[in-house]
Amino acid sequence: MPKLILSMDGLVLKEIVLDKERTTIGRRSGNDIQIDNLAISGEHAVITCILDDAFLEDRNSTNGTYVNGQPVKKHVLRNNDVVELGKYRLKFLADASLPGLSPSEMVQTAALKPFDLSPTADLGVAAATTSTQQLATGVLERGAAVAGFGVLQLLSGPNAGRELELGKPLTTLGKAGGSVAVVSRRPEGYFLSHVEGENPPLVNGQPLGPRAQALAERDIIEIAGVKMAFFRRG
Repeated sequence: MPKLILSMDGLVLKEIVLDKERTTIGRRSGNDIQIDNLAISGEHAVITCILDDAFLEDRNSTNGTYVNGQPVKKHVLRNNDVVELGKYRLKFLADASLPGLSPSEMVQTAALKPFDLSPTADLGVAAATTSTQQLATGVLERGAAVAGFGVLQLLSGPNAGRELELGKPLTTLGKAGGSVAVVSRRPEGYFLSHVEGENPPLVNGQPLGPRAQALAERDIIEIAGVKMAFFRRG
């Protein structure tokens, strides 16, 4: 299980196990990790854990949040990353049983990079020139009648029609340095979370909120200008 090592001026102050989905950091007493220092905002940052991955988000703090010396708004935490809040340091450590691995490397993941996908052969759907609505309709007709693994199908761009089965515990969507989201497979269903980038993904035309959102049959997801449909297939 991931954990944080809180220190200041090289002196270790506390060890915090990230055993909650959402861990808040700030000066106010209601935070999960309280740092009583004027350089720390009342609600400074939050760490969201999805499976074994941890995502750091600055909460519009006055003095900012830094990771390895670089200012960040949203960041996917990697093993040995150092989060800097004023004079305080929070070192992120992955599961001790798997030293040296980032959280993403500790679970099986599948990466969908819409901008890097090579064109594919005909997959039995309308051509890329067909409208998004027509493509979505074709996807839903085939997917709605069955249940099983979730599937995403690209609806726009030169790769329209390509499918990705969401059989892994965690699937990353987007491109590093741009807009990034993850689909997590849980016992109760599939959930979409915004990880990185100024513009959150759209679900049925609405911006994704700060919390993970459950995906339903017929949902249309748009990230970085690429549209895709979610459905289940047995």
